[in-house]
Formats: sequence, C-alpha cells, structure tokens
Amino acid sequence: MVALSKPPIEQFFVKPSKPNTNPLIIPSIPLIDLAKPDSKHQLVKACQDFGFFKVVNHGVPKRFINKLESEAVKFFSSPLSVKEKAGPPDPFGYGNKSIGRNGDVGWVEYLLLNAKLESDYQRYLSVFEENPEIFRGVVNDYVTAVKKMACEILELLADEMKLQPRNVFSKLLMDEESDSVFRVNHYPPCPEFQENERNGRKLVGFGEHTDPQIISVLRSNNTSGLEISLRDGSWMSVPADSDSFFINVGDSLQVMTNGRFKSVKHRVVANSRKSRVSMIYFGGPPLSEKIAPLTSLMQGEEDSLYKEFTWFEYKKSAFNSRLSDNRLGLFEKIVAS
Repeated sequence: MVALSKPPIEQFFVKPSKPNTNPLIIPSIPLIDLAKPDSKHQLVKACQDFGFFKVVNHGVPKRFINKLESEAVKFFSSPLSVKEKAGPPDPFGYGNKSIGRNGDVGWVEYLLLNAKLESDYQRYLSVFEENPEIFRGVVNDYVTAVKKMACEILELLADEMKLQPRNVFSKLLMDEESDSVFRVNHYPPCPEFQENERNGRKLVGFGEHTDPQIISVLRSNNTSGLEISLRDGSWMSVPADSDSFFINVGDSLQVMTNGRFKSVKHRVVANSRKSRVSMIYFGGPPLSEKIAPLTSLMQGEEDSLYKEFTWFEYKKSAFNSRLSDNRLGLFEKIVAS
C-alpha cells in the first residue's frame, strides 16, 4: 500500500464561526414526533425552513443501533495496519483523513459501504477476524430499518404536498438499482489541539458541504460536533442526541421540489477530549434516474430553476468537486433579466 503524505496541520483548522447577526433570535432544530398526526405538516415546514430536523418515535429498534455502534467502535479501535486492509476507498472501503479526490482533509477515519444488502462485503469482512458475518448482519439490520424510516418520511412529505403517487420520492430508494451508500465516521480525540480550541480555532472533522443524494439519515453517539449553516452565514452547533435521528434534505430533493426544500450546508468539528462516532445512510436514486422538478409541483407559469440531469451526471460532477463548492450551481438555469 502506498503511504499518503501527511497533510499540513493548518489544513485541519477553520476560522472561528461568524457570530449570529441577531443574538435575540436563536433558532432551534425542529423536533418531529413521527407518531403524531401533525407530523406531515411539521416535516414539510422543516424541509422548507431548515432543510434539517430530528425525529423521534422513528421505529428503528434500539438494539440495532447499539449493536452497530458497538461493532463500529470495535473496528475503529483496531490497529491502523488492520483497518487499512479494508482500504483505500475506491470509493468503498476504509479511509483516513483524506476525503474525496480533490484535496479535502478532515480529522476523521471512516468506512464507506454500498447500502445494497447483496453487496460483496468480503473485502471488509476480512478485517473482522473473530466473526465477520456478525458485522454484515448488524449492518444489514440497521440499514434496512433506517431505509424504511427514510421512506416513511418521504411518503409523509408527499402526502402533505398532495403528490401522487405517494411513493414519488420513496420509490427511488426502494428501487433495486438505488445508488444508496452507508458511512460510519469516527472522529478521534486530539488532545494536542486543546490550546487551539482555547484560542477559538476549530479542528475540522468533516468540512462544510451539502449532501448530493435525496435524503440523509444521521445518528451519532453522545458527543457534539455537528454544525449547520444558517441563512445569515453563521454556524449553529447541533446538540448531541443519541436517541434521535437527524435528517438532511439532499441536493436531489431540493431539485425535485424546485427549491421549495433546502439542502443545508453542514460540517463536523472534532473534539480534543472525546471521540465521536456517526452513522449515516444516504438515500440515492438509480444512476440512470432523471432528476428534475416534479411537474405536479409547478404552479401556474412557474419556471424550473434547474436543468434536467441524471443522478449519474450529478454524482460524477459532485465527487469531482471540492466539498465546499456549490455543487448545484452548474445545474441551475440562468434566468434572463
């Protein structure tokens, strides 16, 4: 294996966050109880106003969550020489500090997997020497449950927006060719950067970006670090909550709703004292799926804000860009003045 050159330490820092321009208005993360009748309305409002929210009564068994987190912690506690047997990512596999192919780095190690249950996990299973099939079973149980919850949310959104059929979004995740992925991130503690924290500098775990897929479902342990960008350009820290799931609107869903739903820019800052483990399901459409605003949503003379593209075209463009780039910019229609 070719050793990667060590990134300059300055690449792991971001400038102190811009303060909220109106400290009297402190937004809060929408909390939605999926078991309540008014959840549909709240879901649509959260997608429009924030592009980000958390859900409770989500139906994902606690035992699935605990088992997967336990396996993840076990994997990331292994010696680097063992973990690297599952790398480098191409795109699936184990990665460490380097994110993507364009120079982005973060204080993170991760395991990226294809979310298809029939995928060949042999390359990764060899790392789990005790009983590799346990890991495969735990991942499959978790992904199946989280995918079901994601589809339920997408169908509730369609119901509230009076879209037919109600699986107009969820069918893309359920399709046999769905290009969905599953990622487990580990942000190790970094005590040597405590002095920088005291000086207001933040250690980048995962740089600012939007998610290109339709919907993202995130769960993390009880360590904070996730931040979302507000409309005034300031960054808001998301309080840790290991019992809830956090949901992100993806770029593709923003396009399909012609900008009604917002794909929020977010990032993770690492911690000098505590490790953070997160697990994210990215629900994506088939590679050949055409992504464009739904005609049933277009009102009157409303124009499409985006050019039509396939998920393959957008995915290729997104992963050839830097994390912080405006990935949808290339696909926006230029409106004549």
